[in-house]
Amino acid sequence: MSRFYHGPEVGYAFEDQQRWYPEPPKDPRRGEFSRDRARVVHSSALRRLSAKTQVVGPHSDEFVRNRLTHSLEVAQVGRELASALGCDPDVVDTACLAHDLGHPPFGHNGETALDEICSGVGGFEGNAQTLRVLTRLEPKVMGPRRPHGLNLTRASLDAVAKYPWRSGESPQEGSRKFGVYDDDLEVFGWLRTGAPDRHRCIEAQVMDLADDVAYSVHDVEDAVVSLRLDPRLLTDDDEAARVVEQVRAWYLPHVPESDLLEGLNRLRRLPAWVTGFEGDYASLAALKNMTSQLIGRFVRSVEEATREVSGDGPLTRYYADLVVPKETEIEIAVLKGLAVVYVMTVEDRQPLYTRQRELLMELTQVLEDRAPKVLDLPFALAWNEAADDAGRLRAVIDQVASLTDARAVAWHHELLPN
Repeated sequence: MSRFYHGPEVGYAFEDQQRWYPEPPKDPRRGEFSRDRARVVHSSALRRLSAKTQVVGPHSDEFVRNRLTHSLEVAQVGRELASALGCDPDVVDTACLAHDLGHPPFGHNGETALDEICSGVGGFEGNAQTLRVLTRLEPKVMGPRRPHGLNLTRASLDAVAKYPWRSGESPQEGSRKFGVYDDDLEVFGWLRTGAPDRHRCIEAQVMDLADDVAYSVHDVEDAVVSLRLDPRLLTDDDEAARVVEQVRAWYLPHVPESDLLEGLNRLRRLPAWVTGFEGDYASLAALKNMTSQLIGRFVRSVEEATREVSGDGPLTRYYADLVVPKETEIEIAVLKGLAVVYVMTVEDRQPLYTRQRELLMELTQVLEDRAPKVLDLPFALAWNEAADDAGRLRAVIDQVASLTDARAVAWHHELLPN
């Protein structure tokens, strides 16, 4: 058999389209990667993202992004770049739609709380939880002994693997990110068959860049519309210095301040950059034009740089790597720094963050104390089947991570009324 399958998924091997749990043949007119995307689109885990925090709570304003709208925007950016590079658009689209499925209530704040609770049993990481959702928790395919989640193809699962290593094995110094719990090493080993150790396929790299581009640009848009960020402030040297300081603290600690400041100034010099916001139709249109221009700027720069190194033709799996120019990396980080300064670290949000973490820790404790009877049936069954206390705690954590913000608050109120 030829290594490459010459059907709709040109440039991908037969092995790339295999599924962990074999399924009966399906309609051959429909590609395996298209079927993967449909499974994610129709999943309950994706629907729940509409009620999970992106940066601010989904019910705080009708304009701000939630995890679902963010994922849809990531998918659009990722699909555009994938098409330009010759990756299968459905593989990248699937990865983009799925990349946040494992995130718990209250965004990264909730992730921090659950990681503290799980510190003795392998920790909690949203990306590792996403793999667990896709291969175990989301109801779609059931084997004779255990559920297999959505049972996606190897290529699609690998494209979701933003951090393809276990806890403590990151190649990036100081990073605590990881992509698999010990419980899920068997399926992880299968999906990584033939992959270079701790190296992401190009589809995962495209997904990761699309995520960075989408939330860096759109978080700034949200901050301006919510009046947390007045673009005129950025002409002030002290405000610019605040942004640079946070970019170094959060994202690019080894980049000189002068380079970051120049990145901010490059953005401010763009013709589409908004210099004020009045809230009228013209201001909203100008802001939307800025976001479109920024996304196009970043995608084009990466496409051109990648093509310069890898040449023409389809770029798939491990036959090429994405090239992100340094100036583009800096500009994206500067935009993320604006959200840090004017949204994420403002003093009026700190008591909320503290209460959210406390709520999740209290809820997890009461569910652990009263399990399995208070758990939803799938998680109660997993609790009953667990071999030890670590497995039972993981079943409780799976339950909590699945909750929307609103259900977490309501359940906490029900179980801990005082």
